[in-house]
Amino acid sequence: MILSMAEQESILPGEKLPSLRVMAQNLNVSIPTVKQAYQALEDQGKVIAKEKSGYFLCHRASHNDSPKRARLPAKPVVVNKQALIEQVYKGIHQPHAIPLGIANPIAIAGTEQVLAKIMRRAMKEAGNELINYGPMDGLDSLKKQIVRRYLDMGLAIDMDEVVITNGAQEALAIALQAVTKPGDVIAIESPCYFGIVELAENLGLKAIEIPVCPDDGIWLSDLERALEKHDIRACVFSTSISNPLGSFMPDTRRAQLVALLEQRDVVLIEDDVYGDLYFTEQRGIPAQAFSQKGLVITCASFSKTAAPSYRVGWMVASQFSAKAKRIKRALSCSSSLMNQWALADFLSSGGYERHLKLVRKRLIENRDRMIQAVNVAFGSEVRVSRPQGGCVLWLDLGKHVDGALLFQKALECGISITPGTLFSASKKYQNCIRISYGLPWDASVEQAIKTLGELADAQRKGLA
Repeated sequence: MILSMAEQESILPGEKLPSLRVMAQNLNVSIPTVKQAYQALEDQGKVIAKEKSGYFLCHRASHNDSPKRARLPAKPVVVNKQALIEQVYKGIHQPHAIPLGIANPIAIAGTEQVLAKIMRRAMKEAGNELINYGPMDGLDSLKKQIVRRYLDMGLAIDMDEVVITNGAQEALAIALQAVTKPGDVIAIESPCYFGIVELAENLGLKAIEIPVCPDDGIWLSDLERALEKHDIRACVFSTSISNPLGSFMPDTRRAQLVALLEQRDVVLIEDDVYGDLYFTEQRGIPAQAFSQKGLVITCASFSKTAAPSYRVGWMVASQFSAKAKRIKRALSCSSSLMNQWALADFLSSGGYERHLKLVRKRLIENRDRMIQAVNVAFGSEVRVSRPQGGCVLWLDLGKHVDGALLFQKALECGISITPGTLFSASKKYQNCIRISYGLPWDASVEQAIKTLGELADAQRKGLA
C-alpha cells in the first residue's frame, strides 16, 4: 500500500507515513504486522525511521542521479597535490563555518560524556601508569578487543599481527613504506580519499587511478587491465565503504579482488576506516578473510566511529608485521596509552557497539535528508551519489560549475565544502564537490545547501 501511494504521489519523498496505529486500523491488521512491514521497507531503503518521529518515505534515486563512470587513465602519474590540500585544509577548518567539508560523523552522536567517565575511572584505577610510554605496538587489552571484533566477523586474527597506530593515516603510511619504495607504482581508487593522494606524493610514489562504481566499489575489469600494463606494487582500496562515493563492495567481489591481486603477488592495503558505518544489512567481511598468501594489510581507526582527537588506529599487518613494527618504532615509538585504555573499556563494556547502531541510524536519516535537499537546491543538472555507508555525498555539478571556485565562494558565505579535484592524483573531478551529512541536522544546514545551490546556479549563468 505504501509503495502504491508513493507511485501515485499521494505521499511524497520526505513526508511522514501514517502511524502504526492508523495504518493498522485502515488495513484491519495488528500493529506488530504493520511495524514488521515498515521495517521491511526500511531494510529495502524505501522508508526511514526517525527517532521519536515515525517513518518517512525516502527519496527515490534514478539511474541518472549517479555520478558518471570515470575512465581508466593510460599511465600512472607523479602526484603533485600538496599545495592544494594545504589550501583546502585551511579553509575547511575555518572557525564558525558550517563544516560540510569535514567528514566527522561523530558530530552526529557525541561520545564525550561516556569517554570522560571512562577516563576518570582510568586515572583512578591506573594513575601514573597511563601517562607513561606504552608498548610500541599497542596496549594488549585494546588489541584483544580488536581481535574479538574481527572474530565476530568470522575472521581469526593473530594478536601479534595487530599494530596500534596514531590514526589510520599512520597505519596507511607504515603499510606503504613496508611494501613500496620511491618511484614504485601504486593503484588507488578514483575518486580517492585525498589523504592517500598526499601520502603517495610524500613517499615519492606514482599512482594509477582505478575508477570506482558508485554502487559496488572499483571496477575489477579496469584493475585487471591496469595490472596487465603496469608494474603495480600495491593497491590502496577502501573495500568496504569508499570515500567519497560511499560505495559498498559485496563480499563476492572482494574475494575476486583479493584473488586477482594475489595471482600477481600484488599487496592490497585495505583502508577500512568506514567499515563499521555500513547501511547494508550486514557489515562487509574484511578482505583479510579472503587472502591465501597473506598479502592483505588492513588499516582502520576509531577516528570516524568513537573519538577523532584520540588518534588511535590500527593495522593488521599479516606477514609484514615485523617490518611494520620497525617502521612504527622509527616514526612515533608508541600511541597514547590513556586513549587506548579508554577505548578498550568502551569496547569491552558493549558501549561502542550500541553507539555504532545509533550513529548508523542517524547517518541514514541525514543521508536521505541531504539527498532530498540537494536535488531541490541544485536541480536536474546535479548527479549525486547514494552512499551505502559513511558520512559524505559526492556531487557532480556538470561542466559549467567549477568545484574549486564553488569552494572559495562557499567559504565567503561561511560554508566549508571539499572540491572534487582533491580526490584525484591528476586533474579529474573539477566539476565535483564532496559534502558531509555527518553533523546534526538543523535549519543552518538546510540553508547552507540552498546557498550552495544558488552559488552553483550563478556559475552556470556566468554570474560568479
